[in-house]
Amino acid sequence: MIRFGLRLAVTGGREVLVRLVIIALAVAAGVGMLLAVVAGVNAVNAQNPRYAWLAPAADAGTPVPGVDPLWAAERDDYVRHTLITRVDLAATGPASPVPPGLPRVPGPGEYFASPALADLLGALPADQLADRYPGRLVGTIGRAAVPDPDTLMVVVGRRPAEMAALDRAIQISRINTDVPPVRADALKLVLGTVAAGLLFPLLIFTGTATRLSAARREQRYAAMRLVGATPRQISLIATMEAGLAAAAGTALGFGVYASLHGVLAGIPFTGNRFYPDDLALTWIDAVAVALGVPLAAALAARLALRRVRISPLGVSRRVTPRPPSAYRLLPLLLGLALLAYLLFRRPETSTAQLLTFLPGILLVMTGLVASGPWVTMVGARLLAARSRRLATLVAARRLADDPRAAFRAVSGLALALFVATVATGVISTIVWERGPRDGGSKGGDTTMQMWFAEPPGTQVPAAVSGLATMPGVRDLTVLRQNPDHRNGEPETLASCRDVLRVPGRGGCPPGATVVRVWPDFTGWRGEPPPAQWPAAPITEAEFARLPVYWILLNTDGSKSTVERARTVLEQAYPDNRFPPNMRGDFESDVNKAFVAWQRLAEVIIVASMVVAAAGLAVTIASGLAERRRPFSLLRLTGVPLRALRRVVALETAVPLLLVAAVAIGAGLLTASLFLRAQMDYGLRPPGPGYYGLVAAGLLVALAVIAASMPLLNRTTGPEVARNE
Repeated sequence: MIRFGLRLAVTGGREVLVRLVIIALAVAAGVGMLLAVVAGVNAVNAQNPRYAWLAPAADAGTPVPGVDPLWAAERDDYVRHTLITRVDLAATGPASPVPPGLPRVPGPGEYFASPALADLLGALPADQLADRYPGRLVGTIGRAAVPDPDTLMVVVGRRPAEMAALDRAIQISRINTDVPPVRADALKLVLGTVAAGLLFPLLIFTGTATRLSAARREQRYAAMRLVGATPRQISLIATMEAGLAAAAGTALGFGVYASLHGVLAGIPFTGNRFYPDDLALTWIDAVAVALGVPLAAALAARLALRRVRISPLGVSRRVTPRPPSAYRLLPLLLGLALLAYLLFRRPETSTAQLLTFLPGILLVMTGLVASGPWVTMVGARLLAARSRRLATLVAARRLADDPRAAFRAVSGLALALFVATVATGVISTIVWERGPRDGGSKGGDTTMQMWFAEPPGTQVPAAVSGLATMPGVRDLTVLRQNPDHRNGEPETLASCRDVLRVPGRGGCPPGATVVRVWPDFTGWRGEPPPAQWPAAPITEAEFARLPVYWILLNTDGSKSTVERARTVLEQAYPDNRFPPNMRGDFESDVNKAFVAWQRLAEVIIVASMVVAAAGLAVTIASGLAERRRPFSLLRLTGVPLRALRRVVALETAVPLLLVAAVAIGAGLLTASLFLRAQMDYGLRPPGPGYYGLVAAGLLVALAVIAASMPLLNRTTGPEVARNE
């Protein structure tokens, strides 16, 4: 019987062969994306531990017998708007622990650099980068300590006495190997987002493809039952047919993944690229996909034949299916209710929050799929009640009779729009609340600023003063600490000569020599400087004896000027916790996570749209193939072809627009509930990009519908009614 099933699967004529090819291609697309997701998860798991050594463990400072403590201090640096992680180390003895990726702890006057930073050190002039690090480059940091190929990292050797004087330095007796909790939670959120946003439309697409020409196959199997085939034999034949196509598609899916492996490794899903060998599959992953997908397809085929197994005449005795009930709205309402409940009782830990929020969102997505037929039926009945044209009435009646089949064609796009709406709403709101609202840091495009947690003293080094005459530097201003600072008042003092020298900094009261100003001459929320700053009751001489608190450097914005000035400042203040920074540096540091999530959302949205559009095309083609005879008979009775085209277009477009409206509304509500419960943010209206995305998705769907119209003419000719 197995041999007979295989023969039927490959020798049933062109129609059967085309169906198998389409199913195989659909499964290949699904398997390729599934493998990419699994490999991405493995890559994130491989990348995260490389951050562990930068976060000291809770008991890292506990003395360990036989181990000499290691002094360590971490801070940020920048070059050309790119973050550099700098780690200063000092061994207190030969038994000090050595971080991963290093052959030894660098001594004073030595430093190790990541491969990307080592290349940059060789490419840039020394006064723009290398002069910031004392001594010489003695080697590169190994992969065990470098998260990704683009990471800029330097490990600088210092003397123990120098490190002991740093307020941020700590002594550790062991190197941390545990993934930081923040990154572990981010990993779980990545997995949940990818699973919910990508795999849901993917499963729908695969299911749609396996149902291609389902009615024709059921008729063939019913005929076999009439001539004596048993239900078990029919199930075996159907299983072989579906399994063969799924197995071929699975093999092609592995090929798709292999061809895209290099491209996937270069996409910064988490804000960083992956090493190519990190983006890999384990043998368990490969076996699970290779066996699981064909088995799932075979199981779906067996379930689809339940009507044939009941009775060989069951296919012929078809009646209008029972209309869907309003109970289908329950999963959607329950999902929204769960998210609303979290407004008042949010779990404490990040893991518990994920385990609560993710099921709520998945329940909403399930509810959209479950309630779609009911929404389609209600919309169709309203359309039928108000229709005045033949095509509209026929389409509305057909939708009302079988809303499940009509919704199945657009379910993928509905979920894609839901995912797009939630992702855009959440990310745009977070960027608005946490990102720079004035377009960047308060300094502007050409202004470098450096502030001090611990004032370095009252004197400005000669090298820093000499920056005022460096080519490309327009102005140097030193702000000093306000000894009478109170909450709500400016915390720095400036000389009126510096205030009046640069336009746009405000003014000074008559007779004043020193005024109280905000550090960058603007308020914390970007308020413009006042016409007159409040005067400070001190003289210029007293002002010069106050500790330096802030340095502002106005440049021409060129990369060479900026990096040379940054190098001078870092050489003058090598132990300051905060590096000199500019607007681009601020955006690179603060918005890196937002950019990563935006990229991830874009990948999910684009993939969902592509999958949904492909599913729509398969469903329309399948529907036209299965309704060839009814449409052919309608044409023989005098119904014009253009009327049939309107019927097909309305049968797809009406549920698409109805469910799209529900999906977008549910997406906005879900995003609002998530933001309010998780972050206490109000939803910000999506920007123009979101509306363009929605319009593009709908236009793609309408284009797919229009592209299917030529099939109607070829499949509904008079010969179809005669040959069927």
